Amino acid sequence: MDRSVPHTSVIHLADLPATDDRESLRLEYQWLNAGQPDAPVAVFLHEGLGSISMWKDWPQKLCEQLAFRGLVYSRPGYGGSTPRAADVKWPVDFMHRQAHDVLPALLDFLGMDSAERARMWVIGHSDGGSIALLYAAAFPDALAGVIAIAPHVFVEDVSVKAISEATTLYTQGDFRARLSRYHADVDSAFYGWNDIWLNPEFRRWNITDLLSSIRGPLLAVQGHDDEYATMAQIDAIASHVPHAQLVKLPACGHSPHRQCPAMLDAAIAAFVRRI
Repeated sequence: MDRSVPHTSVIHLADLPATDDRESLRLEYQWLNAGQPDAPVAVFLHEGLGSISMWKDWPQKLCEQLAFRGLVYSRPGYGGSTPRAADVKWPVDFMHRQAHDVLPALLDFLGMDSAERARMWVIGHSDGGSIALLYAAAFPDALAGVIAIAPHVFVEDVSVKAISEATTLYTQGDFRARLSRYHADVDSAFYGWNDIWLNPEFRRWNITDLLSSIRGPLLAVQGHDDEYATMAQIDAIASHVPHAQLVKLPACGHSPHRQCPAMLDAAIAAFVRRI
């Protein structure tokens, strides 16, 4: 395996919620299969409580199967990236900002030109899946395709209920200790995600009207036993993006890359190879 050591670099941005001075962010990122410079790049966007380390080895294994390079990074507030200040609350459009500002700035910093981006696949899970969709809608020519795994395109009662229950696990159980393995500032990660999803104003968040701008290949994957969302999420994607392909995984929950990786990898590989 060609796994490099994670790097942290300062990416200069404006008006982003994770910064103290609102001028720069420190982002932790990692290249996979860096010794294959001519291979297409897959950018992995983690879930709402994720980070580079929380992906474990799934991105590496998928990149090897697809003969891709991989780029994984921890979004602001997660992993080894700039933590969220304790008094900062994510805004309702926090995922839009990640898709429209942070990811493009990271690609600029890494020197990815328009030709390289046109061959780039964006693969996101949960909140990362939503960010992947928002990126594909905003920059329809700056990627080869998008794979959204258990994405959210609107807020469901089941999501709010599950996230509310996570609060109890975090404050009264061992969830905080387990999650702290993956984040330098675990409270930054948990409460950034928890507070915005439980904010009453966020109940109106809905990105379905933006999805029709997606022109490139789109695969949306959902588990039948997802505790954070229903099939209505990817069905809504299909209604707005008629060329989207849906994969509905049996006996699989919210994290297919951990719970049923063989089925997920087979679906992704078949989709990518058809393109």
